[in-house]
Amino acid sequence: MIDHDRLFKELLSTFFREFIELFLPNVARYIEADSITFLNQEVFTDITSGERRTVDLLAQVRFRGEDTCFLIHVENQAASQAGFARRMFHYFARLDEKYALPIYPVVIFSFETPQRQESDRYQVEFPDRRVLDFSFVAIQLNRLNWRDFLSASNPIAAALMAKMKIQPEDRPKVKAECLRLLATLRLDPARMQLISGFVDTYLKLNPSEEVLFKAELDAMDLSEEEQVMEIVTSWMERGIEQGLQQGFQQGLQQALQRESALILRLIKTRFSNLSPTLEERISRLSIAEIELLGESLFDFATEAEVSTWLEQREQRQEVEAGVLERLVQSFERVSLDVEKQIRSLPPERLTEFATLEFSTEEAMVSWLN
Repeated sequence: MIDHDRLFKELLSTFFREFIELFLPNVARYIEADSITFLNQEVFTDITSGERRTVDLLAQVRFRGEDTCFLIHVENQAASQAGFARRMFHYFARLDEKYALPIYPVVIFSFETPQRQESDRYQVEFPDRRVLDFSFVAIQLNRLNWRDFLSASNPIAAALMAKMKIQPEDRPKVKAECLRLLATLRLDPARMQLISGFVDTYLKLNPSEEVLFKAELDAMDLSEEEQVMEIVTSWMERGIEQGLQQGFQQGLQQALQRESALILRLIKTRFSNLSPTLEERISRLSIAEIELLGESLFDFATEAEVSTWLEQREQRQEVEAGVLERLVQSFERVSLDVEKQIRSLPPERLTEFATLEFSTEEAMVSWLN
């Protein structure tokens, strides 16, 4: 899953001045460029739905040549949503109440579909009077033509072209153009990595598109650029890593299915007329639990003992899941052997283990051993 809000917030906060210059040129003319200060994230509770809402980006800027300030509120909307304009007004009203400063609201609609034009205003009116006419700047990326930004010497253009309206056959060319534009900017390595990562997240190419992409680089004479090739190499390495991870997960799932099927055949051999309910419960076991069941299989004399073993496993699963999740957060991964050791612990030892904090993975393994 892509954390769209985090990616856009990181991009816009790093290149906020460039964002204003590209999409709000009139605003750029009347602000002091060096006066941009980002305020803490504001969290509001939607009274009607009970949901907590967080303002994506809120910057305080100063009018050029003046001491007075105003706020620029930028919201990234990664999905089309009914009533969104009304929510923007609620943000406006609460920010106005808290800061008592003028607020310039901006929305980036970054979803791919639908491509119909999104509303940029919220109105309340009666037959005899318009009570409210609230509007905001709407930047709808899927309605922008990427070709219009080819000459923009701006890092925001290099990034957001990847989210604009792109015909399928143009995808390799757009990625190459993003890279060409990025190469001309001569940014520091950290900022280059930020934009190249953004582009690669939203414009991943399949193998046939990769061939066309490399041809585009050659046609642009970019393949000799050291900085460009470093980015391309990092994109390829990430793609290989993701492919290996996907292959590992698929292989693990296939192994689980094969082992589960083998255990079921062995149980059916020992106990005729195995109930469908028991089969279904066995199919829900993790690969570590399947292995434990296989190791215990010949200790069972009756189908009822298999059912009892499964009941005991099901009673432990919530505690085991909590323990394993905490270990993944601490050590990034848990090996199959360690998982089996944890799932094999007697109930009282599992309860004790769940209360312990280990500074290193070695300390945890030592305790288990």
